[in-house]
Amino acid sequence: MTGALEGIKVLDLTRVLAGPHCTMILADLGADVIKVEAPGGSDETRSWGPPFQNGVSAYYLCANRNKRSITVNLKSEEGREIIRTLAKEADVLIHNFKAGSMEKWLLDYESLKSKNPRLVYCSITGFGETGPYRHFPGYDYIIQGMSGLMSITGSEESGPLKIGVAMVDILTGLYSAISIEAALLERERSGQGQKIDMSLMDTAVSSLANVASNYLISGTVPRRLGNDHPNIVPYSKFSAADGEIIIAVGNNRQFAALCEVLGMSELAVDERFHTNEARVQNKLELTRMIEKQLQLKPVNEWTELFLQNNIPCGPIATLDQVFDHPQVTARDMVLQVEHPEAGTVRLVGSPMKLSRTKTRIERHPPIPGEHTTEILLKAGYTEEDIAHLKETKII
Repeated sequence: MTGALEGIKVLDLTRVLAGPHCTMILADLGADVIKVEAPGGSDETRSWGPPFQNGVSAYYLCANRNKRSITVNLKSEEGREIIRTLAKEADVLIHNFKAGSMEKWLLDYESLKSKNPRLVYCSITGFGETGPYRHFPGYDYIIQGMSGLMSITGSEESGPLKIGVAMVDILTGLYSAISIEAALLERERSGQGQKIDMSLMDTAVSSLANVASNYLISGTVPRRLGNDHPNIVPYSKFSAADGEIIIAVGNNRQFAALCEVLGMSELAVDERFHTNEARVQNKLELTRMIEKQLQLKPVNEWTELFLQNNIPCGPIATLDQVFDHPQVTARDMVLQVEHPEAGTVRLVGSPMKLSRTKTRIERHPPIPGEHTTEILLKAGYTEEDIAHLKETKII
């Protein structure tokens, strides 16, 4: 069984999260991804911890499976020539160096396109390669603040809060993978590659979705709503007898079912609550009434009752509860991989469930330079060439 991207060669000059997450998606789908680092390993996440397992960073392990590793000193012309050689046979090159770096090294799209016109070339930067901020560094946390995401996250009491994971990096990785796959599909028609210019800032602004649309249509700057929804009620976190539960009612049928289960069926026809617009206007009063009833039973009982009646709900789980959940285990969302240094490591599985070309883990997250010799031999370098490159610390 082969992967959906079997035969696609990816030259990965990225580090940290957005780029590595993108290339891991491609690798999970069967692409041959070559991770390029400086000799000794230059992906900062290798040292980000604790936690470590036998000296290997948990952060690094999360985004680098299914890849091969080569180490190359890009500060040397011999090292850059290795990249040019590998790029001639690559389908995709992806990097996240600051704008201008690849041009300085003659590793930019225009320089490589002449040697490989079918190359799909993707850059990931904080602010993109155009505009007044193109030369500024951008990290997920900074972009969450600048993009407006933090202004709508948290409550009025808490002040602005970042999302609990580097979500802008994750989304940029996803958008990059989609863009690369689209360019590869288009190449089947045109025979030509193209350049993709991905920006964390663009991605974050795009992710504002309906909140951005609300502002653009109304002109009203949104306030922080905590766990509430700006357009739907009841759609929030509520307190039950022994903990908290999320109830997410999306239509009037669900609201009527909720009222029935809570023993307050009269509310479904009450003019204060019988439409979503009315519920939004009377949110505080409705919330108080719902929470009073929820105090009568524990979270597990309410969850079972609500799900039996097709009312969207769920508890607020901690990660130990998440990875013990029967649904998570049934979907193979935790996998074990043998690593030559870390030993047996547990990794999060892929959410992509394809019926024929299934995703699978075939390679552990590589140690720096683990596959340098085999990659260079296949690229046409001799054993003597490789020995010289090692001696001169090019690889």
